[in-house]
Amino acid sequence: MNAIELLDIISAGETSKVQFKQELDDDKITAEMIAMSNSKGGIIIVGVNDETGEVTGLSFEQLQSYNNRLANIANDKVKPQIFIDTEVVSVDIKSDDKRKVLIITVLEGINKPYKDKNGTIWVKQGSDKRRLIDNNEIMRLFQQSGNLLADEMEVYGTNINDLDNQSFADYFKKEFKESYEEKGLTYEQALKAKKVLVNDQLSLAGLLFFGKYPQNIKPAFTIKAVSFFGNELSGDNYRSKPEDLKGTIPQLFKKGIDFLNGNLRHLQKGQDFNSIGILEISEQALIEVLQNALIHRDYFKNAPVRLLIFDNRVEIISPGTLPNSLTVEDIKYGNPVIRNNQLAMFCSHTLPYSGLGSGLKRALAVQPNIELINDKSGEQFIVKIPRLSDQW
Repeated sequence: MNAIELLDIISAGETSKVQFKQELDDDKITAEMIAMSNSKGGIIIVGVNDETGEVTGLSFEQLQSYNNRLANIANDKVKPQIFIDTEVVSVDIKSDDKRKVLIITVLEGINKPYKDKNGTIWVKQGSDKRRLIDNNEIMRLFQQSGNLLADEMEVYGTNINDLDNQSFADYFKKEFKESYEEKGLTYEQALKAKKVLVNDQLSLAGLLFFGKYPQNIKPAFTIKAVSFFGNELSGDNYRSKPEDLKGTIPQLFKKGIDFLNGNLRHLQKGQDFNSIGILEISEQALIEVLQNALIHRDYFKNAPVRLLIFDNRVEIISPGTLPNSLTVEDIKYGNPVIRNNQLAMFCSHTLPYSGLGSGLKRALAVQPNIELINDKSGEQFIVKIPRLSDQW
């Protein structure tokens, strides 16, 4: 980084990825490095007043001491250890006043969550940081590093009696072209082979896909479906507001598509007079987006998928932002990071789901005006589809 680039960054002030420190305080810098590693990474600029943005600079002795201390922090005070880069940049304040600052680059970590020697976990929140104490948020950090998958976790208090035997048997035969008996397996052995039963309890994927009454045990995992008059979410005038849609994921998918079909217009475009007409929004796009919401949502968040129909648009909202460093541009071009591997595998044999991360790409191909929003502040992923039936 050169001096002009550095001054440009400093002039913009502190952000979630840029922090100023006038001097090095080991405890504060440890917490900052942990927060950046647990978030999206960033840089810490030492030798800049964090209140005024003034470049105060560091002496040669400070630079030598700070580099040694930073290596000790990254190796010993952050758990697991992280790797950092340091760089010294000289800034000309006046013709006879050259000041040196130390730039510490911290990458987003791949072994989240990172913590200090006391077990404290820090994450970024805007230009500040906060201590993480919520178990669900901590589990999501494990999930981001691939060390914990929500759909493979055991659901406490469940057992084999919570499963619909016939539903699983039908699925098994569809996947393997033979029944589990023909494969020489008992019912219990087949359940364990497919990770539906883990240590005599159901996995979350097993419950959500083959459970008799999944919402009796996980009540938040429903679909909330509402058709509004007007275009405001705050409105209380509904065309249709059924009870929360419940059931297994295949049942939720069917009920969700039925709701969309029943509350969107079918338009005549050269069909026979007695034809039902063509849905105003591509049904293929709706199928792909709803599947995506049910399969790839964050199941560490106890919240429903939402289907919202307004006069001018449809919104399909799934809990959780895109996993890891995945971006909207990535998914537009079919670059997947599958969050729930077990659910994706079950869906590949049950729903019209390819499992290749190309669902939203296909949706955009048939409905190019889809808007994808990775809402980090609201911790949700939003798909907006305009209703353009007046142009038919």
